[in-house]
Amino acid sequence: MTTSETTAESRPRTRGAEGRPWTRGDAVLAAGLVMVAVQLVWKFDLVRRSYFRQDDFTFIARGLEHGLTWDYLMRVDYGHLVPGPFAIQWALGRLGVYNDVLAHAVAMTLLGAAGLALLRLLRLLFGPRPAILVPLAFYLLTPLTISSLSWWAVLIETLPFQIALPMALSSHVHYARTGRFGHALAAAAWTAAGMAFFVKAPFILVLALALSVGWLRRPRQWPAWALYAGVVAVYAVVFFRQLFTSVQLTDDTVRPSLPSLSVAARFAWTLLWGSLAPGTFGGPWKWLPIGDDYAIAATPPALAWAALGLAAVAVAVSIRYRRRAWLAWLILLGYVLLADVVPVLIGRVEQLGPDLGGYELRYVSSTSMVLALVIGLAFIPLRDEERPWLRPAPRLRLVWVPLAAVVAAGSIWSVTAYGHLPLGQHVKSYVETARVALKRTPPGAVIVDTYVPAKVVVATFFYQYALTSKVLGPIAAHPVTWTGRLNGPVSGPLVFDDQGRLRPVSIEGAVVPGRSPCTRVGPAGVHFRLPLSLPKGAWTAQIGYLNPVETTLSVRLGGTETRVPAGKDLGSTYAAVEGGGTDLVLRTLDGRSACVGEIRVGIPRPALNATAVPPQPVGG
Repeated sequence: MTTSETTAESRPRTRGAEGRPWTRGDAVLAAGLVMVAVQLVWKFDLVRRSYFRQDDFTFIARGLEHGLTWDYLMRVDYGHLVPGPFAIQWALGRLGVYNDVLAHAVAMTLLGAAGLALLRLLRLLFGPRPAILVPLAFYLLTPLTISSLSWWAVLIETLPFQIALPMALSSHVHYARTGRFGHALAAAAWTAAGMAFFVKAPFILVLALALSVGWLRRPRQWPAWALYAGVVAVYAVVFFRQLFTSVQLTDDTVRPSLPSLSVAARFAWTLLWGSLAPGTFGGPWKWLPIGDDYAIAATPPALAWAALGLAAVAVAVSIRYRRRAWLAWLILLGYVLLADVVPVLIGRVEQLGPDLGGYELRYVSSTSMVLALVIGLAFIPLRDEERPWLRPAPRLRLVWVPLAAVVAAGSIWSVTAYGHLPLGQHVKSYVETARVALKRTPPGAVIVDTYVPAKVVVATFFYQYALTSKVLGPIAAHPVTWTGRLNGPVSGPLVFDDQGRLRPVSIEGAVVPGRSPCTRVGPAGVHFRLPLSLPKGAWTAQIGYLNPVETTLSVRLGGTETRVPAGKDLGSTYAAVEGGGTDLVLRTLDGRSACVGEIRVGIPRPALNATAVPPQPVGG
């Protein structure tokens, strides 16, 4: 800091109620606080319209199924050791199940805390100079974090990390400047807290090491590094033990593997070219919706190349004028490769593919915090830093102002474009409609347990946790009976339609019309010819009857026999049959006779011509 800067900073501007001079540092702090507050107001509209999606329902359901045990908290979910989010999901399930108002309050609290933590770190590193408002503004505006804010499971992992990172680094800076070991303990504690929420948290201490090597050189830091190494070692032992022993939704354990070199290179390049570089300069400007409630980057190629070119110019300019700027950019590159690219390569790139995965901004959302720090290190001298510049700055010192204005405008455009999505509107309508339907259903009603629509939970990813009993069962106002297959006499079975309404079950498939007055079935098998051939599989047969006495029917569709009771008088029974073909064979097993009417063989579906409960979707 120059003498003129020091004089300007200490010069009083106004006086407060007690006569204390109002310094430039106070003005910078006030401006930073206002910026954080304005960001919260701006992003609140997006957050309040979001809702739970996909694995959010799985995590909440798992929390309701388990106690707050070690096994529940420490299960590694496809490469993520996240006891903190699991604990929050456990609590959320007991505070209203799908309580989106509480989730929004948590999200806004964490978002505000992350902004304040970064402001604290920037003031600590660079002093209360106006320049720190630039990296702060970048973090508050960048679209890199937007898709994460609309997904509860991602938000509850990344935002605590974005709080822990600047808080841990602030404590380490205090330690490096004062030598007080208590600050090192605080840095280790903040890092451990981050580790409880996000798998990238160990890299906080790598960033601390880079800061020490490049800018915070102080002798005898080994006690802190011994402590930090111990924290990382304990985390590594726990992580890898749980990684190889945790049972996934596939009832199997993880077998980490790396993709081919070409796939890895393509993913890394797409992430840099299509996501990180454009997001740094206000992109992606255009989004590719994934369903109604989420989107990935769809950066126009020309703008992606332009962003990459601007990034190269910014790096070159900083390296030319700012001492050790090269190290700042090396920190960013190392973080992106080790923390953003490698975990995805090991865990999910084979499922998503390099292109789809590369445009996923949630993989670089937490990098926005690191990037804000790197921007500061590359362009702003640290407080009391000696010889920060390699050469005098050029005369056009404010050439960055129009660039910053363009980036800010692009960021606002991109965030606004994302906000045009329906976000959680349709999923919330489905859940709240189902809540009303279950409330109006009599206790003990039989509901066929089908998969919820893919817009709510994709069954190919989440298996049994995509069933209505898992997703909607927790919000039932009173006990109901869930059944995977209708078998035997069932009175008035119901099933959910795609809007979350309950309707009577209709068996859709092949229909054998009843004869007048009926078809007699006795101990000898009677063949009923289906109007179409059914492929081999699992089917449901609905058999109408008008019986003089109760009996037991044997039902066969070219496969194994199914035995079901058939009552007295007029009614129907269901049989879960395995097989296929065109012949349904019925016979009685107790020597009595049955009088069979209409027969339907197919799949249970909502009866669209029947009255739905409720008649209209909630909020639809």
